Parts: sequence; structure tokens; C-alpha cells
Amino acid sequence: MSKIALVDDDRNILTSVSMTLEAEGFEVETYNDGQSALEAFSRRMPELAVLDIKMPRMDGMDLLQRLRQKSSIPVIFLTSKDDEIDEVLGLRMGADDYVKKPFSQRLLVERIRALLRRQEARAVETTEPEVETRTLVRGNLTMDPLRHAVKWKGKDVSLTVTEFLLLQALAQRPGFVKSRDQLMDVAYDDQVYVDDRTIDSHIKRLRKKMRMADDDFSAIETLYGIGYRYNEE
Repeated sequence: MSKIALVDDDRNILTSVSMTLEAEGFEVETYNDGQSALEAFSRRMPELAVLDIKMPRMDGMDLLQRLRQKSSIPVIFLTSKDDEIDEVLGLRMGADDYVKKPFSQRLLVERIRALLRRQEARAVETTEPEVETRTLVRGNLTMDPLRHAVKWKGKDVSLTVTEFLLLQALAQRPGFVKSRDQLMDVAYDDQVYVDDRTIDSHIKRLRKKMRMADDDFSAIETLYGIGYRYNEE
């Protein structure tokens, strides 16, 4: 039973969504502010967190920032209907997905399941010699899918599941272009819809993290109107 943390200051959302998730077989812990959630996460980390952005004591952005210092668990943001800035900023900070309010609870459940399936697939070692389960070395880059570990020039780089999958997809075939649609297929299940801006935001966040390890990082190239390419250095 996967443990889901639901953090929102709207008690109606906490009640209705937790009931839906529990009916789907999840264990749910609810919090009405970011500080309470952070204190609970220090005792036991959930498998996935659903965070509202605007909350008292500690908002969702601050909570995500603190969470990413210690964990790469999947995070879904609940954003205001017309607040595009929240969506983009949240993705750049390391969220894996977002759902706009008001939202379909069925859509939220499917996105949670999609992220958990990806997380579980990375944690299980298979006996098949697939590329995705081997350590990948491309010049200065080393990726260990089984340990969800990334190194650039020997320095550890902490990535979310989505960022890891995107970098892996690009680095597997250096010099070849991956379109945004191809990257969406890698990062999301077929039943989960995302737009181009979501992939672009993840790539920007990925570059930022790589440049924290190396100011001169430039291995991910943008081909405007086409997609992205990994150039082995």
C-alpha cells in the first residue's frame, strides 16, 4: 500500500481527495500546512506528495524546496486555474507534475498511479539485460538507473524521477534529436496529458542542476521547433 501525503489548507479537498485515494487502496496522510507536513516527512517519507501552493506557515514552493534537499519522491502540485506562473515555477523547482484546480479526482488518481509505476520500475532490479537497467556512461556523465544515481565529472547530481528519465533518454543516443513528443512518451504514461511547456520546464530545471555541478555544462542542446539533443563532451 503506497503512502500518499496530501497537503492543502482547504479541508474540503483534504476530505474528498483522501476518501477517493483510500477507496483506490492508498494510505493517505493529510496536512493543512507545509510546516506540519515537513515535520512529518522527517519521521517517515511518503512514496508521493500532492502539494497545494498557497498555504499558511509554509507554502508549497518552500516545502518542495526543503523536500528536494533530502528526497526525489514524486511530487504533484495543485495549482490555481489561471496561475501559469505557479505551474512553470513549480516544475522548474523540481515538481514532477501539476493538476489545475478545480480538477477531476479521477485524473489525479491516474497521474499518481503513473508516477508511482515509474518510481517502482526504477526500484526493482530485473534480470533482463535492458539498456535502462545498466550503468550508462557518456563522457563526463555516469547514470546508474538501479540506484537512481547521477554523476557529472565525479560530482553527485540529485534529480527527480522525471529529470532522470529525460536525461537518460537523451544520453542513450548522443547526437540524435529527441522531439518533445518522444520525451513525453518517456516521462509520462499514455493516459497522462502534458503539453510542450511541461517538458521545456523539466529540461530547464535539469540544466540548472547540471550547471550546479559544472558551470560550463552544455551537453543538452535545444533545437528550436524540433526538440533536444545530447552532445557527448
